[in-house]
Amino acid sequence: MTLRALLLALALSCTAPAWAHRFHAGIAEISFNENTGSLEVVHTYMSHDVEALLSNLYQRQFDMGEPDDQAVFRQYLDKQFWLSGSAGRLPLKWVGMTADTENITVFQEAPATPLAQATSMHNAVMSDFLPDQINTVNIKDGATARTLTFDRAHPDQPLR
Repeated sequence: MTLRALLLALALSCTAPAWAHRFHAGIAEISFNENTGSLEVVHTYMSHDVEALLSNLYQRQFDMGEPDDQAVFRQYLDKQFWLSGSAGRLPLKWVGMTADTENITVFQEAPATPLAQATSMHNAVMSDFLPDQINTVNIKDGATARTLTFDRAHPDQPLR
């Protein structure tokens, strides 16, 4: 390998992290499951962002495959995301979580709760840590679907 090729390879390897992850985003889908009668929420976030957030908050490394570390993220998510109805916050039950090197997916449900009971949403997941975090929520209501976008300046939105 020539010196020029070596320098180019070194320069590219140093800049790879900068162009590999230029945005911070989360996506969630909310829908009503007619079979179970539950309102279901599925969140997906970039693994790297979640691990960086938790490491920053708790000053240690996290392995999202570990149940204890998942519990820490669960507590964080419960503080940063909720649905409200006329009687206040809807109880969201933690169903589970999957984690791989790319994504963390969280499954929640509000048992015996139709989508119509949810009137507003708070979604500040990771926007307290990442100023440019954008959270997109797709709401599926029967045959219709709509999308809401949340950021640091707009963590609360009506659903109707």
